[in-house]
Amino acid sequence: MPKLSAQARARKIKLLLFDVDGVLTDGKLFFLPFPGESQSGRIEFKGFHAHDGASISLARLGGIKTGLITKRSSETVALRARDLKLEYVYQGVDDKRTCFNVIVEKAGLKREEAAFVGDDVIDLPAMRAGGLAIAVKNARAEVKQEAHYVTAHAGGDGALRDAVEFILRAQGKWKRVVEEYIGEGIPRRSS
Repeated sequence: MPKLSAQARARKIKLLLFDVDGVLTDGKLFFLPFPGESQSGRIEFKGFHAHDGASISLARLGGIKTGLITKRSSETVALRARDLKLEYVYQGVDDKRTCFNVIVEKAGLKREEAAFVGDDVIDLPAMRAGGLAIAVKNARAEVKQEAHYVTAHAGGDGALRDAVEFILRAQGKWKRVVEEYIGEGIPRRSS
């Protein structure tokens, strides 16, 4: 049987899951020692790109559910996830494939209707489990080799936005979603 193209795979996507460090961020971790403020005696900082935040709204308008699966646990990530109103948030996950499958089942979808965006080898099991594997531009070579699509932007620099746009364009929804997002898809009353 012929392999499906990335666009054909993207047309089926109803759920987009992604890693955090290296996908939503550039992968750098910033720690500020501050005894007494957290269990580890440090405060963690992460930077998030506004384009990636907008992509979650665009995905939602396009009927795509979103969520994250990350090995690390961070209150900063929990705060960003709440801000973005992600449907699925799983932190402290060692087995991303099993977690991916649990989320797909909770969403009532088939595995080919879910995509995963990753950057490092720990993401490969989740990428392999779904219908569309996406790697960010600065992903490790092994990850890019297994991806169906590689984003034009690096992690933390709008890569998630690239993934959402690729999926919505493949589904023929991009123009409508953008018009709705900027308010031009709403009929105006005549004066």
